[in-house]
Amino acid sequence: MFNHHKFRDSVALSGVNSINWARIVAQVVYYFTSAVALGAPERTVDFTVPTGNFGDIFAGYVAKRMGLPIRCLRIAANVNDILARTLKTGIYEVREVHATASPSMDIQVSSNFERLLFEASGRDAALVRGLMASLGQSGRFVLPDRVLAAIRSEFDAGRADETETNAAIRAAGARPVFWSIPTPRWRWRWRTAIPPIPAPRTSCYRRRMLRSFPDAVEAACGVRPQLPAWLEGLMAKSEHMKVMNNDQAEVERFVLSVSRAAKQGVAG
Repeated sequence: MFNHHKFRDSVALSGVNSINWARIVAQVVYYFTSAVALGAPERTVDFTVPTGNFGDIFAGYVAKRMGLPIRCLRIAANVNDILARTLKTGIYEVREVHATASPSMDIQVSSNFERLLFEASGRDAALVRGLMASLGQSGRFVLPDRVLAAIRSEFDAGRADETETNAAIRAAGARPVFWSIPTPRWRWRWRTAIPPIPAPRTSCYRRRMLRSFPDAVEAACGVRPQLPAWLEGLMAKSEHMKVMNNDQAEVERFVLSVSRAAKQGVAG
């Protein structure tokens, strides 16, 4: 649908996922704001970033290239540790994905890592195409020494399994807090600098996470959180969904029928 330009423009369709450059640009702001709060530019700062798709930490790399005094960017991985393994061995190799309590990190092919390869190779597009072709054919590639050295000069990496992560949270004395933003979305956060478990994105996903989040939080910090009053009764509510055929035209007609942008002529 994104390549159907007339339709895309009629509903102002845009995708802001973790490989969209606009999202990375927005994330660059986080690094400047955080660094200034920590005393930059008079002092250098380090960032440790939990990442699976490499988007957020690549934004840190972009901020550094823009002049932000970042000394080191540390990749924090869970058991799906392809990035940590790559920095250690120089071999980017896809393995089985294991489900964890941090599902947005449960990734083996980190899409934004290709962008780093382009920069670390001196913007050698032919080299990057060759590496990605090897990944598609055999599920692995070996980084040239100069590319690996360039990446290691900017990044460090480590991994922690579920047991190690829960132990670290307990040791920090973390306690869960329930908070909301001015939309129906919500997140759990810890009362420490430990990163939050990723927020759910849809109502169906929210229902599933409402069932599993208390278990994950209790395992991490020993406290079983309760739902806030505004979510009381959510599990008993009916779900609303539209089942359609795997047909682009049918999906487009449905989107047009419910799109405010199309009805109001926002996109032209």
